[in-house]
Amino acid sequence: MFDYGLTSRASVESDTQRIALGLRQRDVAVLDTLVEQYQYRLVRYLVSLLGRRDGVDDFVQETWLRVLERGRSYDGHSRFEPWLFRVARNIALDAMRKRPMLSLDSNEDGVRSSPASGEPSPCKLAERTKDTERLAHSLQTLEPVNREALVLRFQENLSLQEISVIVGAHVSTVASRIYRGLARKHSGSLTGEAGDT
Repeated sequence: MFDYGLTSRASVESDTQRIALGLRQRDVAVLDTLVEQYQYRLVRYLVSLLGRRDGVDDFVQETWLRVLERGRSYDGHSRFEPWLFRVARNIALDAMRKRPMLSLDSNEDGVRSSPASGEPSPCKLAERTKDTERLAHSLQTLEPVNREALVLRFQENLSLQEISVIVGAHVSTVASRIYRGLARKHSGSLTGEAGDT
């Protein structure tokens, strides 16, 4: 119903208007469709954002509750994804601010740590080749802001403007984060940092 793959602009506008109307009316069928379409993407985004799998299901559930509670604020004038990812991002950041958490980004040596949970993420479960494993490892070596920008741009296929809305930064800042992430990933893979086996 809401697949934006290769649809025309009029069709996308029509879908966004249907989503906005459905959210305003608290239409369960629309919400079910949205959950079915975006559940995996939300999990994948939050795992990338947080750098760990544990607790992500709670954030996803809270995101859908917030969508239901505040769906009236989605006006349907732009795509649904940036609005949804912004809601998820804000929930995750609020939770990180409220709870003191150990940094999963690095240890005292400045080396990236592995996720706290021994559970593999959905992305890890889907990996089948060494190239994919190297890419996932190299993404984890990036700074969180660069990793988030790369994931939103290349995994979620969002535009720079949409990412800008999600992260609350200027488009030029988003472009810079993507450039730095790609440069860091490229230089890390050239030096073997991406996990040669």
